[in-house]
Amino acid sequence: MTAFTQKAVQTQSYSDREENLARLIADEMRALGFDEAFIDATGNAAGRVGNGKKVIHFDGHMDTVEVNDEDMWALPPFSGTILDEMLWGRGSVDMKGGLCASIVAAALAKEMGYLEGKTVYVTGTVCEEYCDGVSLRHFYQERNLRPDYCIICEPSDNVITLGHKGKGQARVHTRGVSAHGSAPEKGRNAVYEMAQIIGRVDALNRSLSSSAEGIHGTAVLSDISCESASLNAVPGACSIYVDRRLSPAQSIDDFRREMDALILGKDAWWEVGTLRRRSWTGKDLVYEPMHDPWRIGRDDHLTVSMEKAYARVMGKGADTNGFWDFGTNAVTPVAMGIPTIGFGPGDYKLAHMRDERCPVSQIHEACLVYAALIDVI
Repeated sequence: MTAFTQKAVQTQSYSDREENLARLIADEMRALGFDEAFIDATGNAAGRVGNGKKVIHFDGHMDTVEVNDEDMWALPPFSGTILDEMLWGRGSVDMKGGLCASIVAAALAKEMGYLEGKTVYVTGTVCEEYCDGVSLRHFYQERNLRPDYCIICEPSDNVITLGHKGKGQARVHTRGVSAHGSAPEKGRNAVYEMAQIIGRVDALNRSLSSSAEGIHGTAVLSDISCESASLNAVPGACSIYVDRRLSPAQSIDDFRREMDALILGKDAWWEVGTLRRRSWTGKDLVYEPMHDPWRIGRDDHLTVSMEKAYARVMGKGADTNGFWDFGTNAVTPVAMGIPTIGFGPGDYKLAHMRDERCPVSQIHEACLVYAALIDVI
């Protein structure tokens, strides 16, 4: 498993360019004795073991964010070097460690005889970094599949993770009147029209950050642009992109009301910040970033089973549970009403960072926990 994970890290797989990793994964699944291994129309690598009625699905995304500062890394970002018992490289945490662990776990479950009455699917999905859940939705549709349980293998430091924040993203537009730069009084500057809205976004974030909630929401302006006839002209249009993360106590309806309040009294409008991508196989991906928060119950059967699996491997019960700040592919199974939980190796605070690295021991532990979960669920 360690060698497989090193190969995965050594295989560059930026979003929409995951083909080489997809083929590596499908080949490894076949070598491990999967009953079925394939690449679907979207470009996801997928495998199946078992043929029972109870369907368990492990998902991990193949894509990573890009490296734009390679010369500043302590070790080359695609070396897959193991140093000080850590696997170094882009994607080691986010999230090739968890993905490879789940693949080997499914093969181990088959070898150990854990599959009676069960079917286990493992997917390496594409373009998660931009389009949470979209490629997974296409996979379910193509296979006409509705799992009984879904495990998201994103990094959690091997802490059982019960949910993540919701997300609302929107683009806000202001109108202005273009005029020559030498006569600004004859126009109306769309950037100035946007200025108060920007202040409102900042004030919203500060109010959310001061909340007494244990897990609070956030709001950030993540992009800004304007349209102008030239550098000698008053801009006639301006737009910003707002990224709003929702705490468990908040909802998309709250986000919609906040967006209406942000543009109140201004010559402005907002729209959902829809993203469009194309996978490496040419599949169009359309992402609507509007998701309520998700949390699974502590006494849900999947949670109880995960705690049993954890205790069997670790020799003790879980000390705590986690809750992710970020979004994941969980948005798709959760929207379908499928019980979903998170667990994976690596500190997610190292994701997307220079010198990304993951403890090899955590990858091994995650593999054993996944295999034990297949047995006890």
